[in-house]
Amino acid sequence: MLGNKLKGISRRDMLKLTGQYGMTSTLLAAGALTGAVSLPRLAEAANSTYKKRFKNTPKFKLKFGAAGFTEKNLLIERAGCLQWVNDLEERTDGAIQVEFIGANQICGQLNCVKKTQQGIVDIYAASTQNSAGGAPYLNVLDYAYMFPSRASQYHFLYHPGSQKILRDPMRKRHGVEFLFSHAELRGIQLGLAWKDKPLVTSVTQLAGTKNRVTGTQLGRIAMNLMKLNPTPIAWSETLDGLKQGLIDGAETWASAVAYANMSPVVSQVINLEFFCGTEHTAMNSKVFDSLGGELQDAVMESSYLAQVHVQAANEAALVNTVGFSDPQHPNTIFAKHGTRVSMLSAEAKREAEEMCSPEFHPAEWEKWRERLNGWSGGMDTYKFISDIAREIPKDTLAENVEPRRWWKG
Repeated sequence: MLGNKLKGISRRDMLKLTGQYGMTSTLLAAGALTGAVSLPRLAEAANSTYKKRFKNTPKFKLKFGAAGFTEKNLLIERAGCLQWVNDLEERTDGAIQVEFIGANQICGQLNCVKKTQQGIVDIYAASTQNSAGGAPYLNVLDYAYMFPSRASQYHFLYHPGSQKILRDPMRKRHGVEFLFSHAELRGIQLGLAWKDKPLVTSVTQLAGTKNRVTGTQLGRIAMNLMKLNPTPIAWSETLDGLKQGLIDGAETWASAVAYANMSPVVSQVINLEFFCGTEHTAMNSKVFDSLGGELQDAVMESSYLAQVHVQAANEAALVNTVGFSDPQHPNTIFAKHGTRVSMLSAEAKREAEEMCSPEFHPAEWEKWRERLNGWSGGMDTYKFISDIAREIPKDTLAENVEPRRWWKG
């Protein structure tokens, strides 16, 4: 991981480099280097990257607020942010220049979307669920068991139907261009009180527990139906909540546990896969419109490249870096911290699905379904997305989903 590569470089030296060449140039340079990295080598790479990025006067300087992401944790959860920045700047020959501002310096999970809508930043990266507070239409992704697999999520993101049911309404209602996203499915991450207990194999074993929920309204419906007592806690406070035992667990996904350094306080990862965990990147629509046709095309092509990168890289990182597998690779983050993974049987997942999905409990979902259908312009949002998600065989591997340029139909 990048943290190991830069082990010999002090924080003071890093601050000096970023002060000289800028945070974005230094991060892009560090991410491109392989093997052990010395200070002179990183300085040379940062200088080269800086010169390349600034060889032409940019027509547009854009701010990218990337919530809590850094060059280090973007190698754990492969959300594609820096790859997109690098490709867009190269593709436009510096006509677009992007200032990457992560580590919660300018916005966090709950407010990056709002700051983008307000024009404080031009681009943001955060989970769709945390962003749903500022852009409620993002709840459309969160019907329980609408996506049978990560492969079905990627298939949807590439599908022209995603333009119609997700991207166009987001632009119209919330002034946001949904560009690309990582794809995982959420489960319950149990705290240290469960460390010495048997591995959970059914959601019924969690009935009555208290679990953190994100900003998604639909996620709460599913959790209530499964008796998981959804408790709103900010992402930044979730680690302390798990550590202190204020909550039994948290609904999130595997690589989020790993990148946020939660694995020391997460004893069991229960892979319920009950709704989306989608760390997306999006742009202010007015900013996108201001770019003009040629640069808009560049943004879309870089988004497509980033989506392809994320699809392959995150699938590999889940197994090789995070340890989200059974059995686990020995040097992964989960293995090092003794975080066990319960993948759950097909029967156990079906049991959970029958407890909470709109297919089996239509009445509980009716209010939000009607609201989202109205916001979409009258489409049956649950059926529309479910049908797309089931166009591919259920056993399709996520890395085998065919990439498509969704905006070209």
